[in-house]
Amino acid sequence: MTAFDITLYRPRIGQAEIDAVTDVLRSEWLSAGPVTEDFEGKYAAALGVQSAVAVSSGTAALHLAFLALGLGPGDEVVLPSLNFVSAAAVVALSGATPVFADVKGPHDLCVDPDDVARRITSRTRAVVAMHYGGHAADLTALARLARTHGIALIEDCAHAPVTDSAHGVLGTVGDIGCYSFFATKNLAMGEGGMVVARDPATGDRIRRLRSHALTVSAQQRHRGGPSLYDVDALGLNYRPTEIGCALGRVQLDALPAAQALRRDAVRMYREQLASLPGLTVPYADRPVEEGAHHLFAVVLPEGTDRAALQDRLRAARIQSGVHYPPTHRFTAYQEPHRGGPCRLPVTEDVMGRQLSLPLHPGIGAAEVRQVVGALGDAWQEAA
Repeated sequence: MTAFDITLYRPRIGQAEIDAVTDVLRSEWLSAGPVTEDFEGKYAAALGVQSAVAVSSGTAALHLAFLALGLGPGDEVVLPSLNFVSAAAVVALSGATPVFADVKGPHDLCVDPDDVARRITSRTRAVVAMHYGGHAADLTALARLARTHGIALIEDCAHAPVTDSAHGVLGTVGDIGCYSFFATKNLAMGEGGMVVARDPATGDRIRRLRSHALTVSAQQRHRGGPSLYDVDALGLNYRPTEIGCALGRVQLDALPAAQALRRDAVRMYREQLASLPGLTVPYADRPVEEGAHHLFAVVLPEGTDRAALQDRLRAARIQSGVHYPPTHRFTAYQEPHRGGPCRLPVTEDVMGRQLSLPLHPGIGAAEVRQVVGALGDAWQEAA
């Protein structure tokens, strides 16, 4: 149920997904099992890596990455404030301190490697590269920084499942890649995620931490393995369900076609929005074939009343969004960071003007024209 005719996202759920879920229910195996294993294998193959670990959410993926690195009190992780709060939360919950870095600017909403470099100290253990909207961060520069300082590079690929870039497949360039399959994502399981690691030992550790660090899994016991097991580390229950992985497996097969539809919509947006003076479309200088296009973000001119603009779009029954309120401005992150709130002038400027427009595989030419037309009308009214 929605009050909008044109929504920010719309999940693609068809008969194939319904049949896949029904098959799982008939199998009577509901937690991580054979469907999960098959989904992991297919996802790893799509990325071109040896193995992948399915988990219960993108947040779980990030948390397991930091746990596998052994983060604790006194450690620091440099990451963009311009992201969903989960990344900073799992750093803090691991006992380490999130250190926020600025973004490049209106044309590139990914973290700025130069600002990252300024914030690295002897306590830094990792840097997070968040691929905003499904567009690659500057992995070349960030990987160089990580190597120079002997720290880990974590790729937050919540917006970028199976996405090629000028740097390589996103999630496979750094030390650990973390993916989200939340209901709004390009590959949607409702809840779910995936982790891949460059080092096989790190991947094995993540797999075991996913299920309480048990030395014998429930599936192994079900297949006739040992009934008793040891626990040699502090783990968590971050297992996915077979139902979710059945959805993920079908969505993975459909992902190339869905991505092509997203690219078509982005082409139309880029062409039609060129008529609005002062509007910045991030990543418009990159080939449309690069990136996952999870979000279609624009940056409004300085002085624009974004709330009033959104109200006018809402009156036209068009949904818009803000991605994201900067994490460093949230109450929970004001004091713990080096004696008080940090300042990120570029992030603060850009995120006062950012607006997300509807983008999903089901949006067609007529809807794009309607969105751009309503935005143009609102633009004139606000002028």
